[in-house]
Amino acid sequence: MAYFDAASAAPLHPVARQALTASLDEGWADPARLYREGRKARLLLDAAREAAAEAIGCRADEVVFTPSGTRALHSGIAGASAGRRRTGRHLIVSAVEHSSVLHSAEVFEAGGGTVTRVAVSRTGAVTPSAYEAALRPDTALACLQSANHEVGTVQPVAEVAEVCRAAGVPLLVDAAQSLGWGPVEGGWSLLAASAHKWGGPAGVGLLVVRKGVRFAAQGPVDERESGRAPGFENIPAIVAAVASLRAVRAEAAREAVRLRELTERIRARVPRTVADVEVVGDPERRLPGIVTFSCLYVDGEALLHELDRAGFSVSSGSSCTSSTLTPSHVLKAMGVLSEGNVRVSLPAGTAEADVERFLAVLPEAVAGVREKLGAPAPVTAPRAGEPAGELVVDSLGKRCPVPVIELAKVFGEVPVGGTVRVLSDDEAARLDIPAWCEMRGQEYVGEEPAERGTAYLVRRVS
Repeated sequence: MAYFDAASAAPLHPVARQALTASLDEGWADPARLYREGRKARLLLDAAREAAAEAIGCRADEVVFTPSGTRALHSGIAGASAGRRRTGRHLIVSAVEHSSVLHSAEVFEAGGGTVTRVAVSRTGAVTPSAYEAALRPDTALACLQSANHEVGTVQPVAEVAEVCRAAGVPLLVDAAQSLGWGPVEGGWSLLAASAHKWGGPAGVGLLVVRKGVRFAAQGPVDERESGRAPGFENIPAIVAAVASLRAVRAEAAREAVRLRELTERIRARVPRTVADVEVVGDPERRLPGIVTFSCLYVDGEALLHELDRAGFSVSSGSSCTSSTLTPSHVLKAMGVLSEGNVRVSLPAGTAEADVERFLAVLPEAVAGVREKLGAPAPVTAPRAGEPAGELVVDSLGKRCPVPVIELAKVFGEVPVGGTVRVLSDDEAARLDIPAWCEMRGQEYVGEEPAERGTAYLVRRVS
């Protein structure tokens, strides 16, 4: 098997495995105790904190270890917004933040706060001016990921941090995807990360709160981790997490060049070998190991199963791989195709031969799924003199990617100037039909309420 889902969880780094095994014998005791075993555990914990601070670029007493990256984000948002309650109850997030940030935003709203969700470009990036426009006198906190977890787009954190600093608003950065590649630049105020993203063990998160940032820990607290992460620290896991962070940083510059070449190869070759594909995310400002693309007329779950059988572990943001039957909020915010979505995220050490084998297998896998779904042939040219008209496609009760497949099948029958009205109650159609129009150079007229579901209107222009 070739594991290509490092953005979800990277394989345990060999250094992390060694550190974990070694510290199990020394770091099991309570580091708050004064006897010998407790002092040994405290020395390990303090050394890990110092090393983490050095890698992040902060003070050791600003670093808190949490049970997960998600907990770090939840605690950071809750604590920072509560600490600035007198300023106001307004929170800013980007529309493509990790779900843990968006869930915190929902809780914030339910508690009486207001949230501004900053839109992104088609590449998935925010602009500093959009954050500046979102700032208000009552803004308590702004949040921005350093790099997107689904498409790899790197965000302008330093520029956004400067905009927030000028307004006196702290910026919390979700650095889970990027911290293994290097420190986050700029004047950010809080930072969160998760060890299993860089090859550390799961169950270790980091929360950094800069000195001077108002912070009020929420919920029951104790004397551990400055009162910001209650409970007994998992010292062996923390030691392993920090050891792996230092190890991947030592390899980062060389590995970034190698992985970027491999993902660039995927970005260039997939559209040449697979028809009707949209490669998404910023082609330049992106993480080295992530490349994401979407395939028209493909069921995402079926494609992932085909690739799994061929020996490749990848992930997808398609609605047809989700129990909620809604497309990825990231792809939706970007306004790109969601059906048949594949995210390839290469772990350090990925072999060139595995990438070449993936590129050889993918076209056949996509073709097989399309054949099973009855995907259409390319649209034929209209016959001269045909009058404009409208066709109605009833796709009610049918799920992604069937509405788009049925639209494409009949589109060749519509003359130039004619329209197709697609009836669908699938949430993914709201994203995929406009994306199909853009890929095909056709006009997306818009949507209208229907007796059941929604009517999507498409006009043929060529």
